[in-house]
Amino acid sequence: GMATRARRDGDDWIISGTKRWITNGNVADVAIVWARTDKGIRGFLVEKGTKGFAAREIRHKLSMRASVTSELLLDDVRIPACNELPEAQGLKAPLSCLNEARYGIVWGVLGAAIACYQSALEYAKARLQFDRPIAGYQLTQEKLVKMLTEITKGQLLALQLGRLKDQGKATATQISMAKMNNVREALQIAREARGVLGANGISLEYPVMRHMTNLETVFTYEGTNEIHLLAIGEEITGISAFK
Repeated sequence: GMATRARRDGDDWIISGTKRWITNGNVADVAIVWARTDKGIRGFLVEKGTKGFAAREIRHKLSMRASVTSELLLDDVRIPACNELPEAQGLKAPLSCLNEARYGIVWGVLGAAIACYQSALEYAKARLQFDRPIAGYQLTQEKLVKMLTEITKGQLLALQLGRLKDQGKATATQISMAKMNNVREALQIAREARGVLGANGISLEYPVMRHMTNLETVFTYEGTNEIHLLAIGEEITGISAFK
């Protein structure tokens, strides 16, 4: 559960806790912090420089290296009551943000998958083994066909979800399904492409390994694969497996 706590003290709120893996946390001037209160989950604006508030960059990452990722430390941070987000009550507000982020991921990972597929295809057509391109061998063609098939299925899933979203009909469960599927398949495509490239697959001369390590992170963030699976399971059975 959410460990960060906020308690009312006169006209102020006092917040204590830690947040990790916050994008741009140490470069932002204002942080939106979600905390548990006596009246449930609430959102607060915490300004950079507030006493007791510190943000530090998380280093030594093997994935998402171009992204600034931070840890937020809140030690009895006192903020005025006006810094509370008045309409953000309960988990609905932060989860609505997650739904927007997850929808973006549904499309974004397809771009990574396409880049990996195209790299594998071009390499397979140029790489010669036994006097012929490896693209001419059955096992390589099977890998390429599977990659393209999953990309096409993912595009259709994302397109239909986008249409539902435009109509105001997309549900959180549908977004979870698309995020879960497209990330999982994009990661598998990256792994297959890495195999097609052989030893060259781990070289930064090609984009595959970079996409693969980043997709390992996307597989976890904005809800793990397992969390999305259980959310869908609850929707179709009516029984929660979270407890």
